[in-house]
Amino acid sequence: MKAEIKPRINAEGRTRLETVIPLATPMVLFVDPSSACNFRCKFCPNGDDKLIRETGRFQGPLDFDLYKKVIDDLQEFDRPLKVLRLYKEGEPMMNRHFADMIRYAKERGVADAIDTTTNGYFFEPERIRPVIEAGIDRINISVDGLSDQQFLDFTGVKVDFNRFVENIAKLYEFKGNCEICIKIAGDFLSEADKERFYATFGNYADRIFIENMAPCWPEFDIEDRLGVSMEKGIYDQPVGETNVCPYIFYSMSVNSDGSVSLCFLDWARKLIIGDVRTQSVKEIWNSEAMYRHRVAHLRGERMQDPICSQCGQLSHCLPDNIDPYAGELLKKLEESRR
Repeated sequence: MKAEIKPRINAEGRTRLETVIPLATPMVLFVDPSSACNFRCKFCPNGDDKLIRETGRFQGPLDFDLYKKVIDDLQEFDRPLKVLRLYKEGEPMMNRHFADMIRYAKERGVADAIDTTTNGYFFEPERIRPVIEAGIDRINISVDGLSDQQFLDFTGVKVDFNRFVENIAKLYEFKGNCEICIKIAGDFLSEADKERFYATFGNYADRIFIENMAPCWPEFDIEDRLGVSMEKGIYDQPVGETNVCPYIFYSMSVNSDGSVSLCFLDWARKLIIGDVRTQSVKEIWNSEAMYRHRVAHLRGERMQDPICSQCGQLSHCLPDNIDPYAGELLKKLEESRR
């Protein structure tokens, strides 16, 4: 097997947030190429059409001209982003300008790296090759089944599994310097399935990993919907509570309609802090709305927020913990606003 068995997240060599907060430039910006998805996965809010309609949110692709405005805005910061994440809720490759989006950001030098997460359904060589040629640095592929039937059961979509594997194999042949990471949720896989996953994809990835599902989405009870108990973290780490969300200190998310969410888990659009149609990205990053959320978390008030209090990302997926430094970070943050 060519691939290294390793999670998609880089746990090693991470910047200690308590040493750099407050950040003049975000480390990560999520930009959602499309809030729509061709799959109807049971673990994702996007898989529940009725639920999404009730939010009233826009379902569709990000306008390319608006995207270019976002990228141009990033040049106002004093340094490039560490990562431009071209995904949030939908399937990125449903945006017909996806390769152009990568190319435009690369030409402007606004990020050290560009990555995406995709279900791999649209990986015919003629569609994925332009994405590689545009210069994407990493593609995270979520595998949602190991047979035609498993895909149908889990995503509600008919997938030719053999063709799916063939397309990923071809991608690996011409990937160039792009890192390919392949993952699957192991909660419903047998031991034989897990062995088959590694055997099937292990030679077509740089990293490969079997994750656990995590109840990360606020106001969306995965455990109840799937009938499972999630007692371990996404990477098998122990589950624990956290008072302060670290994500809001180094990232934020641009939705496909141009609204900006506090974090990438705001599927219901209840944590909107700005809008790139009328504001610059830098203006939103330094806004009073963002500041208020950060201060509230550092004061230990996260559980008083009706949305943030339900976030399972912090208990099951958290890579950083700044709780011990909350007091000193609050002082730094307040001083920075004077």
